[in-house]
This record gives sequence, structure tokens and C-alpha cells, in this order.
Amino acid sequence: MESNRRLAFKKIGAGLATIFGFSISAKASEKPAISPQKEVVGEIVTDEQGIPLFSSAVKYGNLLFIAGKGAHFEGDIKAHTKHVLDELEKELVKNGSSMQKVLKVSVFLHDLNDYAAMNEVFRGRFGEKPPVRTTVAAYGGIPGDSLVEMDCIAALV
Repeated sequence: MESNRRLAFKKIGAGLATIFGFSISAKASEKPAISPQKEVVGEIVTDEQGIPLFSSAVKYGNLLFIAGKGAHFEGDIKAHTKHVLDELEKELVKNGSSMQKVLKVSVFLHDLNDYAAMNEVFRGRFGEKPPVRTTVAAYGGIPGDSLVEMDCIAALV
């Protein structure tokens, strides 16, 4: 019984490790090999002095992190939402993922009154199994006068 439980936990741990892009040694005497590397796969945005502020996309193990995308043009919430989702999709595909592999989306609205209209465009863009999502209204607005900004985390497997 004890050995079956231990084997089950090892299998679960190995499965989770594979999902997150690292391996775990099966022997207790070996040091676990947990070593995914952060890889910047987008541009590095700098401040006015050239000091790095953030990366637009980063791979870590089997995960892809995409920085917030906005829509910096005249238009309504539906046009801005479509643009932002299209930009996220381009970045995902460029880096070996897809909308169907998105695990988490954060949505930042300039005005919470745009929630229903944003949802009209958002609905169905991530396939039959949509990601988890957080939506908030950003106090003071979105940088660059976008009506919406979104970032996401996606799987690469």
C-alpha cells in the first residue's frame, strides 16, 4: 500500500513537471533537475534612459507569457477588443502556441460600462474551453488611451 501511494505521487509529480517544463529525478539520492530558463522572445521595452522596463513576451519551460496589448487608435470598445485579441493571437502563433492553449487572460477596461460589449467580441475567441479570466476597470484609464488592454499566459505543449 505504502509503495503504491509513493509511486502514484511520483507519477503525479512527473506529470506536473512535464506540464511546467522541467524534470524531476526519480531517485531520492539524485538532485532534482529543475532548470527551465527564462527566454525573452519579444522585444525588451526600455525607458527614456534605455533601462529595461519589461519584455513583451517570455517563454519559461512550457509556458508563454504575453505582456499587455492595447489598441492605440480611435474606435469603440468592440474595435479595440478585436484588435487586442488579434494582436495576442499573432504573438501566440509566432511563439508556437495558440488561442486554444491560453490558460489565463487578464482584461483591463478603461470603463466598466464596456464590459458587455467587450464580452461580445471576446466570446468564442479561445475555443470550446476558454481560459480563466480576470476583468477589472483600471482606475485612471489604460496607458496610450486604449479602451481595453489584455495580457495572457499560454501553454506551449
